[in-house]
Amino acid sequence: MNREQIENILSKIVHPDTGKDIVSENMVDNIIVGDDKIQFTLIFEKARDPWMVSIKRNCEQAIRNSIPDFKGAISIFIKEGTTKKTPKPEKPKSFAEGIKNIIAISSAKGGVGKSTVTANLAVALSKLGYSVGVLDSDIYGPSQPTMFGVENYEPGVEIVDGIEMIIPAENYGVKMMSIGFFINPNDALIWRGPMANNALKQMIHQTGWGELDFLLIDLPPGTGDVHLSVISELKIDGAVIVGTPQKIALADVVRGIEMFKNKNINIPLLGVIENMAWFTPAELPDNKYYIFGKGGVKELAEKENLPLLGEIPLILSVRESADNGSPIALQDSASGIIYKNIAEKMVSELAKTSK
Repeated sequence: MNREQIENILSKIVHPDTGKDIVSENMVDNIIVGDDKIQFTLIFEKARDPWMVSIKRNCEQAIRNSIPDFKGAISIFIKEGTTKKTPKPEKPKSFAEGIKNIIAISSAKGGVGKSTVTANLAVALSKLGYSVGVLDSDIYGPSQPTMFGVENYEPGVEIVDGIEMIIPAENYGVKMMSIGFFINPNDALIWRGPMANNALKQMIHQTGWGELDFLLIDLPPGTGDVHLSVISELKIDGAVIVGTPQKIALADVVRGIEMFKNKNINIPLLGVIENMAWFTPAELPDNKYYIFGKGGVKELAEKENLPLLGEIPLILSVRESADNGSPIALQDSASGIIYKNIAEKMVSELAKTSK
C-alpha cells in the first residue's frame, strides 16, 4: 500500500459540480500512508461546499472497498482554499516496457514450492524458444538466486539515456533479478512496507530486461503489500496459483483466487498447479503415495471453473536440483517433461485471455 495506490483509488471520485475527479483537480493533498493509518487533506475552493460531506464519505468508502484487508484508521482533513493546477511530473523511463507478457506466480501460502515451480517454468519456457525473465519479488525470503545458481552475482550498472540501468543475472537462458543480490544472505531483512515497496519498484523499472516474451513474477506468500505494489506498477497479463492437496493449504489457495478475481484487481487466472501431488520413490517409479491428500487442487479447480495446469509429484531430484542451482526442467527426464507440459498449457491459456 503506497501513495500512488491511494491516489489511484481517489481518482475514481468525481466532484458532481465539475464532473472531474478530485485528484486531477488537485483537491487531494498531503497523503500519508502507514501500516496502521491512511490520512490526507481534501481542499475545497468553495466555502461550505455542499458536496463536502458526501465526497469525504465516498473517499473513505472507496479506500475500504479497494483495500478490504486494511484495518487501520482513515483520517480525512478538510481545508478551504485554492487548488493549484500543477502539471503532473513526467513518468520516469521504465526498462520493463519491452516485456510482452507478465505472469504472476502466487501461492498465498508458504512452503508449497511456488519458487521451485517458478524457476522450472521459466527454464521450460526458455527451452521452448521464448525469451524469459524472472522477478523474485519475495522481498523477505528471496530464493531464486540459489535456484539459478547465481547466489554470488553482483549486479552491474549501465547509464542509458542518463538513467541507471541494473544488469540482471542470466543463466540457462533466463534473466533474473532479486533483492537477494543486494543483501547479505546471513542478515535478516527488517524493512517496513514502504522500504520494501521502493526496492521492488526499483527492481521492476530499472532492471535491463530487454525484449522478453515472458516475465514470471515469483510473488511472496500471502495477499499483502507487495502483491498490491506489483499490480499497481505493472500490467499483469495472467496469474497462476500453486497449491498442495492438503486441506489447510487449499484454504489459502481460495484466498489467492479471490484476490485476483477482486473487481479492483481483476487479473485473469490462467489456472492452478497441484504441487507435491504424490510421492514416488526412485526405486519404485510406478508407485504413488498421497502424503498430503489426493486431488484436492484438482477438485478446487473444477469447483472454481479454472484449468488444472498440471500435477507435480514430490520427487527428491526436483528438490536436489533446486538446491544445486540447476532446475530439473533442464533435463529431458519425466520431471522435466511435466514442467514442459505445464508451460505449454499456461501459454495456451494465456492466448485464450487475449482473444
